[in-house]
Amino acid sequence: MLFVYPAIFHKENGSYWVEFPDLQGCQTYGNTINETINYAQEALESYISSMLEQNLTLPVPSDITLIKVDDGFTSLVSCNINQYKATKAVKKTLTIPMWLNEQANDLGLNFSQVLQDALLTKIQAK
Repeated sequence: MLFVYPAIFHKENGSYWVEFPDLQGCQTYGNTINETINYAQEALESYISSMLEQNLTLPVPSDITLIKVDDGFTSLVSCNINQYKATKAVKKTLTIPMWLNEQANDLGLNFSQVLQDALLTKIQAK
């Protein structure tokens, strides 16, 4: 699942550091902008994964246009935790209508991925 949060980038002594105003304590730094962006994505992935594993509610991302910065700039940082989240799979048995099964098969949908995406969407809406 894709997550996107605004981040504030600061330049200090030739390096950069970044903070996420919606995610308390989520910060990182780097020597270049590209390095700092990579580290910001990693920090965001770790923060979100940790919150989800603890069954904590994720904060709603702020509107980036409303964030005022005096000593840096704002940017959106995204991450996809599905590709990094290493958790043990649990088998579930479910029943769906035959017509729905046939249409999903015709589209080549991955039932497990669809269920995971739907569950994460429901959890986040909580």
